Amino acid sequence: MKPKVGFICVHNSCRSQMAEALGKHFAGEVFESYSAGTELRPQINQDAVRTIKDLYSIDMNETQYSKLLNDIPEVDIIVTMGCNVACPFLPSRHSEDWGLDDPSGKSDEEFINTAKIIEEKVKDLVRRIESGEINLNS
Repeated sequence: MKPKVGFICVHNSCRSQMAEALGKHFAGEVFESYSAGTELRPQINQDAVRTIKDLYSIDMNETQYSKLLNDIPEVDIIVTMGCNVACPFLPSRHSEDWGLDDPSGKSDEEFINTAKIIEEKVKDLVRRIESGEINLNS
């Protein structure tokens, strides 16, 4: 059974949504991707939507929406996006923080940079799961 990964931040509108989309795109064979936050937003950040569409031809508006922590299934791995002290806590077998700055309200360049970092980190997460570096059996 594939592990479930939860990408978590406070608002679930930008970084965690990008991570969910890229997780599904690049890691769908290895893990299931979910995203959630502690506060809902009426819609996903449209700059994030445009960036992911431009770079990867994925339309997050079609498949994703802002979700609360209890809207997603129990996860094996928690990845917080970099919300410091306000980071929500969920029980998991492994957790890590990616320390990403929120690009909301910033330039397209910031959004593209954030997407590329998330892509690299998703691919690294795949590598660490496949190599057993992240042990989910304990």
